[in-house]
Amino acid sequence: LWNGSFPFYPSTNACFPFDTTQAVIISIFLSILVTFIIILPGIRGRGRLFWFLRVVMGLFVGAVILTIQFTGDWETGWVTANTSYKSFSRALVNADIGLHIGLAGVNVTLVGNPVNQINETIDYNEHFAWSFDADYDRSYSEGLEKGLPSPLLYVAEKFTTQSGPCGVHRQYRISGHYASLTLWMAFCTWLISILLFSVPILLYGGYMLLLTAALMLFSLLFFFTARNTLKCPIQFGPASLKTDYGGSFWLTLATGLLCLLLGLSVIILNSMHPEKLKLVFNLHKEKGEE
Repeated sequence: LWNGSFPFYPSTNACFPFDTTQAVIISIFLSILVTFIIILPGIRGRGRLFWFLRVVMGLFVGAVILTIQFTGDWETGWVTANTSYKSFSRALVNADIGLHIGLAGVNVTLVGNPVNQINETIDYNEHFAWSFDADYDRSYSEGLEKGLPSPLLYVAEKFTTQSGPCGVHRQYRISGHYASLTLWMAFCTWLISILLFSVPILLYGGYMLLLTAALMLFSLLFFFTARNTLKCPIQFGPASLKTDYGGSFWLTLATGLLCLLLGLSVIILNSMHPEKLKLVFNLHKEKGEE
């Protein structure tokens, strides 16, 4: 104890640290795309455009499925409020409080308006994980021991296992695990579809694209069930922190619908216009040569 209260550490975590996992995934897929662009001039005729579109579409779907596993903006919310900054203190600060929910945990952000207030730099971003190898309550307890700002701890407390009758920790944790599992399955079916299109077995490749789309949409359904459970209000005086679907949710929805459209197109063309489908996949030349 220091002057009758717990000491507060002056160091802060930077707001929104750069996620190296997402950077590695994007770099790998961009490197593959650049490699294919380099060999693009070696393809002759109209098949060059169709081949390039297939490569871009395939890499885009794979990159999205992998990246959204590690993003933290499936559900986001911000509020600007005048709130107390520390326990055992009456000092008020004006700050933006943000909540970002992902499949593996939550990020709580606190940024002052202005950043420098009451002789301190108010710029925090804390991650509290609930994955299989993480203990959310322990992370929250460590935050208490470090003396994190009161608004940040108040938001994080809403997702602990002991947050009261309207706690959402279990719902979000289980939904996040199932959504992540279905996305990994979607990544596997995407790989199988790429393999089938390369063989080529076009019809079954279309079926695999439909299965990829179904799995991606199922992951959204799992997350939707968690978001629509009963919640405790997150109040900062008259201001209320409300969340809505974030960029990762809408990107997953758009990519799932894209896979659905591509899979249906392949199946319909295979049954009604097989020659056009072979033209798209550059198979008509091989048939002529044979």
